[in-house]
Amino acid sequence: MTPTFRLLAKRRFLPLFVTQFLGAFNDNLFRTAMIMLVIYKIYNDPAREAAFSAVAGGLFILPFFLFSAMAGQLADSHDKARIIRIVKTAEIAIMVVGAAGLILQNVPMMLVALLSMGAHSTFFGPIKYAILPQHLEDDQVLPGTGLVEAGTYIAILAGTITGGIIASEHAAIGVLLVAALGWFAGRQVPTAPPMTSDARVDFHVVRSSIRLVSDTMHVRRLFLAILAISFFWAQGTILAAQFPPLVKNVLGAKQDVATMFLGIFSVGVAIGSIAINRILKGAVSARCSPLAALVMGAFVCDLWWTSHHWPDPQGALRGLSDFMAMPNAERVLLDLLGVAVAGGIFVVPLYAFLTTTVAKAQTARTVAANNIVNSGAMVTATLLLAGLVHVGVSVAETLLMVAVGSVGASFLAWRLHKACD
Repeated sequence: MTPTFRLLAKRRFLPLFVTQFLGAFNDNLFRTAMIMLVIYKIYNDPAREAAFSAVAGGLFILPFFLFSAMAGQLADSHDKARIIRIVKTAEIAIMVVGAAGLILQNVPMMLVALLSMGAHSTFFGPIKYAILPQHLEDDQVLPGTGLVEAGTYIAILAGTITGGIIASEHAAIGVLLVAALGWFAGRQVPTAPPMTSDARVDFHVVRSSIRLVSDTMHVRRLFLAILAISFFWAQGTILAAQFPPLVKNVLGAKQDVATMFLGIFSVGVAIGSIAINRILKGAVSARCSPLAALVMGAFVCDLWWTSHHWPDPQGALRGLSDFMAMPNAERVLLDLLGVAVAGGIFVVPLYAFLTTTVAKAQTARTVAANNIVNSGAMVTATLLLAGLVHVGVSVAETLLMVAVGSVGASFLAWRLHKACD
C-alpha cells in the first residue's frame, strides 16, 4: 500500500493534482464572485435574483450533458496531457472574458464565461480520473483518486469563501492569476498517450451521448457503480442546497454559520477520501461502501431529529459564537462531519473502480458516461427538492429524503461488492 500523501512528491501525480485543484478553485471563485456581484450590486429584485441563480446553475451544468461523451472520446483517443494543455490555455481566454464581465458589471459576459467554464470542466473532468491508471501503479490508484477527490472539495470550499469575501475587481485579477498558474501546472503533467489506435470521435452530441451511456450502463458492474455514485451526488446536491435555509430558517443563525457548515462538509469529505486508502490498504474494493452509505444515512437522520426539535428561531439571527452556545450545536456539527466523512469513504472506491475495471483505452469514456448520469441525477434531485418545498415540505423534513437515498446507495454498493469483490 502506498501512503496517500507520498504521491504528492511524485511528478507523475503532483502536476495533475495542482492543475485540478486550481481549476476547481477558479470555477468556484468566479461563480461565487459573480453571484455576489449580481445579487448585491446589480439586481435589487428577488424575482430577478432567483431567476439569475437558476440560469447560472443551468448554464454551468449544461455542457456536462452536451459534451461529456465527446470529452471522453477525445481523452481516450488522444494524449491526455496534450488535451490538458489545450483546456488550460482555453481557461485563460475564458477568464479574460469573465474578468472583464466582473469589472464592467456586464451580466451577459459573465454568463458566457460561466458557460465556457462549464465546458472547460466537462473536458477536463474525465481526464483527472482516467489518467491515474496510466501514471500510477495499481496500488496507487485508490490513494490517488482519494487525493483528487479531497483536493476538489477543499478547492471548492476555498474558492467559494474567497469569492464571497473579496471585491469583484480583486476577483477579476484573481481568476486571471489562477488560470495562468493552472496553465503552468498543466504543462508539467507527463505525457499520457492513447491506449488505442482508433482516433475516431463522434461529434454528434446527442447520438454520442446516448450511445456512450448505453454502451457503459449495459455492463452490470459499471451500471451499479455509476448509479451508486449518482445517488451520492444527488444527496450532496440536496444537502448543499439546504444548508443556507436550514441555518437561517431552522437553526436561526447567520451566514457565517452556513459558511462553517460548508467548510465542515468539505473537510469531512476530504478526510473520508484519504482515510479509505488506509482502511482498504490500497485495494480497489466496494466492500466498505454499503456500510458507509448507511452510516451517512444515520447521521442525516440524527441531523433531522436535532433540527426538528431545535427551538423556534426568535429575534435576531445568531452569530457563530451564539450558535455554538446553543444546546446540541456540537451535535449538529458532529452529524454534519459524520455525513461528509462517510460520504468520502463511500464514493472514492467507486470512482477508483470505474477507472481500474475497464481497459485503459476506455477509462475516460467510462468517467464521461458517469458524469452524464451524475449530472442528470443532480438535476433530478434539484427538481424534486423544488417540488417538495413547493408543496410545503419543511427544510428539516427534506433531510429524510437524503436518508432514504442512503439506503438505496447502500443497496447498490452492496450489489456491486457481491458481484465484483
